[in-house]
Amino acid sequence: MKQSTTTFLKTAIFIIGIIVLSLFTFLLPGLATDAAKMNPEYAYLRFPVLIGMYITSIPFFLALYHAWKLLNYIESENAFSKLSVMALRHIKNNAISIIILYVIGLFLLVSQNALHPGIAIIGAVIIFATLVISVFAEVLQELLRSALEIKSENDLTV
Repeated sequence: MKQSTTTFLKTAIFIIGIIVLSLFTFLLPGLATDAAKMNPEYAYLRFPVLIGMYITSIPFFLALYHAWKLLNYIESENAFSKLSVMALRHIKNNAISIIILYVIGLFLLVSQNALHPGIAIIGAVIIFATLVISVFAEVLQELLRSALEIKSENDLTV
């Protein structure tokens, strides 16, 4: 793969990470404060929701890190290796973790009768997008695993 393609993808990963980190650092606490002021009956959920959001950021940033590592493997012409399969597995597992955390969070909000339709839609979109990433990583992982098996069979016949 061309160096420019992986550099573009690395830049995209870096920019996504910076944007999400800045949103979580600067915008999210203010939004939580504003939501607590607008809906004082649900103000007690401000910190649990913030903590839940920050907890979901951990697997998100881990997935970005493993995507970065995968691009490094591709750049070093080591794309068809067990390391790449492991990186894809980590990305898939982190995506599944995000899905589980968001489903738990949405159920907790439903149990408190605090699930606003807008929040439900945002949660559903995040869950669906993460599910697509998880399935895509699984498909790539299986393709890479079968390519590695074919490669090892070809190495044995030569």
